[in-house]
Amino acid sequence: HVQLVESGGGSVQAGGSPKLSCTASGATRGHICMAWFRQAPGKEREGVAAIRRYSGTTFYADSVKGRFTISHDAAKNTVYLRMNSLKTEDTAIYYCAAARASCVSGSCCARAPPTYWGQGTQVTVS
Repeated sequence: HVQLVESGGGSVQAGGSPKLSCTASGATRGHICMAWFRQAPGKEREGVAAIRRYSGTTFYADSVKGRFTISHDAAKNTVYLRMNSLKTEDTAIYYCAAARASCVSGSCCARAPPTYWGQGTQVTVS
């Protein structure tokens, strides 16, 4: 089993650049894909960014492309989401997810159904 714990959320001014962290523990082997999702109030959960572990190949949703950066630190078993130039519409609960897949690209990882989810961390932009 894999446990994912997010951190780094909070209240941020528009234009701010917080960095979210997601640390994984447990049997993560085989969960080659890591991703960030978000759910805004009254809206469905949407994929934000995905990364294939170790290779670093990434994918970004159009809404965050050019502003957010996903990365993975294998030594710390942690995935990060650097969020730049935040907008009020970025306000959401951000969830970390892991997927067991045979993907070789971030775009493939973005399509892989998550196997595990973190509890989420609130990001409020004002």
